[in-house]
Amino acid sequence: MISITPTLAIDESEIHERFVRASGPGGQNVNKVATAVQLRFDAAHSPSLPDDVKRRLRAIAGARMTGEGEILIDAREHRSQEQNRAEALRRLVELIRQAARPPKKRRKTRPTRASQERRLQTKKQRGETKRLRSRRPRSEE
Repeated sequence: MISITPTLAIDESEIHERFVRASGPGGQNVNKVATAVQLRFDAAHSPSLPDDVKRRLRAIAGARMTGEGEILIDAREHRSQEQNRAEALRRLVELIRQAARPPKKRRKTRPTRASQERRLQTKKQRGETKRLRSRRPRSEE
């Protein structure tokens, strides 16, 4: 079990990893060893996640989530397979942790009377400046 929050955990069997060859520096090693990790997690059909977390996860994941509801994470920063594996898992856990946090309720606020008066005062000053700029003295003929 992979712990996400104190009350939420996902089973390791729900995560599928595939190792592919990574591009970039690494010399001969990069041509021989499949160090990059493609991690797949079927969030839409996961029994471990509550529906509200799934909904928020879909919004947060964006392009990382497929149409079928699978989250794809690609990790290829490190030169070792184990480090890339840990990095991909860390990213998945962080994504789910973010979705598990319920959004704060918006509390309506009203501007203070002083702030309204300041706003109106600056509007008047600005209007007066513009009015003075546009007036042209009449030439006496």
